[in-house]
Amino acid sequence: MKVYKRKNRLSAQEYIDGVLQGSRVILSRAITIVESNLESDKILAKEIIQAILPHSGNSIRIGITGVPGVGKSTFIEAFGKYLTTLNHKVAILSIDPSSQRSKGSILGDKTRMEELSNNENAYIRPSSTGETLGGVANKTGESMLLCEASGYDVILVETVGVGQSETAVHGMTDFFLLLMLSGAGDELQGIKKGIMEMADMVVINKADGDNIKNSEMARLQYQNALHIFPQPDSGWTPVVTKASSTKNTGIDAVWEQVLKYKELVDQNGYFTKNRNHQKIKWMYNNINEELKHLFYGSPEIKNKLSSLEHDVVSSQVSPVKAAQYIMEDFKKSM
Repeated sequence: MKVYKRKNRLSAQEYIDGVLQGSRVILSRAITIVESNLESDKILAKEIIQAILPHSGNSIRIGITGVPGVGKSTFIEAFGKYLTTLNHKVAILSIDPSSQRSKGSILGDKTRMEELSNNENAYIRPSSTGETLGGVANKTGESMLLCEASGYDVILVETVGVGQSETAVHGMTDFFLLLMLSGAGDELQGIKKGIMEMADMVVINKADGDNIKNSEMARLQYQNALHIFPQPDSGWTPVVTKASSTKNTGIDAVWEQVLKYKELVDQNGYFTKNRNHQKIKWMYNNINEELKHLFYGSPEIKNKLSSLEHDVVSSQVSPVKAAQYIMEDFKKSM
């Protein structure tokens, strides 16, 4: 099979050097390589990731989620700006909903985080979710490694706040933060138990003006609700705080809790244990992707699938039996 190569691609070493030197332009181009479905880019991406791997891992990875309208982008901008004042380098990987027709990003976080995007110690990368399960970009893990190798010591991963994306982001980050609102009726109504169980911290956002009293009531409700869940494996007791992204209050308290969490999991060994578990899971995810590519990329399989689709639709063969037939043919071709 002929491998096509896009124009204007640098050599692997040029990407590696640029990333390690902290070039935001080269970092962006390297992430584009990682996200590409072109065969030559996949080969190039593997070489880049392998080379920068020893320089990665030196960050705290924070997953941030919340229902639409909770103010995720505003909170992340305020949080990121605060962290840069503490001399941290912050990378924001924002997973956008994607157009099912164009497969491109609908939202543009660089326009929603204008001040932070102009900060030399911050890097914002919106990514289209494409067809990835749960709305999480397939290559977010590789993007995190590239950002870490480029010197970013705090990685913020924003989810779309719908579907199963929260579970996927929780599985690739160190600390999971859930943003909530108050004053919307029953604060606990409609909140999935699984998301609450994953949260290391709940932040009641927009706690300002006339909403201060409601925010405190919501904080108490969530704190009480968290007590009914089992103790996390990390040994951390989830906390609930209030913040106002527009008034810039409570942002420092969020970071204080993240640092307390990091200190605890460093001491009890959970941080390393969790990272190791994530690496193994990541390996199996990649194996699954390679198997899917091998299977669906086979011309013979494509032809047989087309024929089987007709047989299934016409009720000549059941979907289960059709799957059995195609897998038997695939195994024979191996």
